[in-house]
Amino acid sequence: MDLKFDKMGGLVPAIAQDYESGEILMLAYMNQEAWEHTLSSGLATYYSRSRNTLWIKGKTSGHVQHVKEIRVDCDDDTVLLKVEQVGGAACHTGHRSCFYKKIENSEVKIIGEPVFDPKEVYKS
Repeated sequence: MDLKFDKMGGLVPAIAQDYESGEILMLAYMNQEAWEHTLSSGLATYYSRSRNTLWIKGKTSGHVQHVKEIRVDCDDDTVLLKVEQVGGAACHTGHRSCFYKKIENSEVKIIGEPVFDPKEVYKS
């Protein structure tokens, strides 16, 4: 499979979805190296734009994502990873999903409680 990394300067969006519940866990980006590592290791691997490096999801926290299924969109420029989320949380804030903020009546409402304390996990 040849993804079209050239459309966004070498990156493609990658959506992580819980393979059982269908819940969207996060959105990240992959470069060619992250794509190849994901395919060869079975672990969701992304490209960290802020750190400018390869990012194996959960390497620091232990909350890895085991890839169960991969889908690619019709334009070959977006990846959907159906994953088993180890540790119950995908977000670095400790929430299960990075999408824990809901807009209601133009106000932000926090959905759910964190699964873990990021200060303990990341020692920050």
